[in-house]
Amino acid sequence: MGLFKEFKEFISKGNVVDLAVGVIIGAAFGKIVSSVVEDVIMPPIGLILGGVNFTALKIVMKEASTDPTGKVIEAVTLNYGNFIQTGIDFVIIAAAIFLFVKMFNSMKREEAAAPPPGPTNEEKLLTEIRDLLSKK
Repeated sequence: MGLFKEFKEFISKGNVVDLAVGVIIGAAFGKIVSSVVEDVIMPPIGLILGGVNFTALKIVMKEASTDPTGKVIEAVTLNYGNFIQTGIDFVIIAAAIFLFVKMFNSMKREEAAAPPPGPTNEEKLLTEIRDLLSKK
């Protein structure tokens, strides 16, 4: 039962839950950014470059053929267009995450830089009473 108790303590720590939430949100964020890249950014770039669809770019290393039994042998291709698309996805996702973290850190700095609140009226009164008592 010690292992189960230790696992329960581990899983109930705040850091583990925060990490799980971060991974889930990160995966969803990645899908959103990938969609923006594939569906919004890349079509105009492809149009500007003469109607190029990056995912269709490939070098055929061996043409498709059929063997003597009639079975189709797939073509061997080097799909460099997928690599370009993935690289662009990565750069845009990294930039978006960088901007998000930068914004989050600046909000934390503003929060940390805020001066602590001054003493309450009760604290001021108690300080005056302490000072008067120390003079006696």
